[in-house]
Amino acid sequence: MRTWPHEHTPTHAGRPFDELLAEAAAAPVEGWDFSWFEGRATEERPSWGYARAMGERMGRASAGLDLQTGGGEVLASAPKLPPLIAATEGWPPNVAKASALLAPRGVVVVASPAGAPLPFADGTFDLVTSRHPVKAPFAEIARVLTPGGTYFAQHVGPSSVFEVVEFFLGPQPEEVRNGRDPEGERAEAEAAGLDVVDLRAERLRIEFYDVGAVVHFLRKVIWMVPGFTVEAYRPRLLELHERLAKEGPFVAHSTRHLIEARKPIAG
Repeated sequence: MRTWPHEHTPTHAGRPFDELLAEAAAAPVEGWDFSWFEGRATEERPSWGYARAMGERMGRASAGLDLQTGGGEVLASAPKLPPLIAATEGWPPNVAKASALLAPRGVVVVASPAGAPLPFADGTFDLVTSRHPVKAPFAEIARVLTPGGTYFAQHVGPSSVFEVVEFFLGPQPEEVRNGRDPEGERAEAEAAGLDVVDLRAERLRIEFYDVGAVVHFLRKVIWMVPGFTVEAYRPRLLELHERLAKEGPFVAHSTRHLIEARKPIAG
């Protein structure tokens, strides 16, 4: 999930339930543009400023790869890109969107499902980046990095937005709540032969102001409530709509961690 504007003026909370549902159900969900949430939800941004820091590193790299690029919006924010630059994405609508956005800047966008081997030769890139990968393939990252190369990414952490998840699915097992643990990912990176040189985590406040914002969020971030549809969850959505009217914003918390890992230089 990408952050959306922190400043807000709620403008939709008093609208009729069916109208909010219909609007959110019809809104496009391709790419990682979260501007639809303006006035409807907010999320705090991590203090480290991932997009800016990623852009600085891309500007210094000679060969870069952005994994699971979504619609390419974050990579496109980099002021300068390396001479050799590629991106992967697994969801076909996002592949098309990213290709249209990034091709004019010389980025080769490759359709590559999450979990599949990366379609690049060993030691191709001195910088690999990713923002919110489904799961970081550390062994493959280590393989395609040059010796001395860097993996720089922002990951989703444990129990992220679980207030929303558990509102719809009920209490989740501890192994689900504790997935994506940053220390677990440190261990995975090190097992793949990478040296973790920076690892920082933050918990960030989210506020949803109307039920349509929650619907759009769950349609866009489909792994939060697998199989979510408005029809299947209509009674629970009505409960949420009534709760928002009585109590104000639905508050949740995202978790994020910044990870920087380097491939050692042999010898």
